[in-house]
Amino acid sequence: MKFSCQTKLVLLHMLMICIATGCAAQSTNDQRRLDERVKAFLEANRHEWEDLNVPYEDGQVLHDLIIRNNSTSALEIGTSTGHSTIWMAWALSKTGGKLVTIEIDENRQKVAIANLEEVGLADYVDFRLGDAHRLVKELRGPFDFVFADADKDWYVQYFKDIDPKLVAGGIFTAHNVLQSIRGIREYMAFVDKHPGYVTTVDKSSSSGIAISLKK
Repeated sequence: MKFSCQTKLVLLHMLMICIATGCAAQSTNDQRRLDERVKAFLEANRHEWEDLNVPYEDGQVLHDLIIRNNSTSALEIGTSTGHSTIWMAWALSKTGGKLVTIEIDENRQKVAIANLEEVGLADYVDFRLGDAHRLVKELRGPFDFVFADADKDWYVQYFKDIDPKLVAGGIFTAHNVLQSIRGIREYMAFVDKHPGYVTTVDKSSSSGIAISLKK
């Protein structure tokens, strides 16, 4: 059977639509399975995270901020064993992004990598081992989301180092800002009066997360 050129084009167009629809359905199914896997892991380990990890509620805040801002290029300063990393990588799996995360302790990083592999999110994370004081300065960026959860008395310097690499509309978040820790008061005074940012504090947990939106 012979087809006219117009008919062939119509058939080709229909074939492309079918392929695209099938790929979209497969992608949706893959994400659904990943979501179920991550939810189960986080719930099963909800009360097991120690060693400088964020509380469950704070992980949820980070996840939701990334989704709401449609962030795709994120940085975490202080991986620990990967609780917050999982929450952010999970969000980035939905936005099509990736996370760079820095950890100074090799043993903690090994555990974090194992956790991300177990939950199926390792491909969304670029693990960096070393001193964040140096590594943050060396990063090229740009970033649209940053989470600082390392040495609090270095928060101001991390902010200064990242500011030129953070896009307009990007978010710099900092952990433990409701706690009496050395460096927190200085950091909050710095960001509250910074003319290029609007800063609020999420109080979902006793830790507190400062959220600075770049104008």
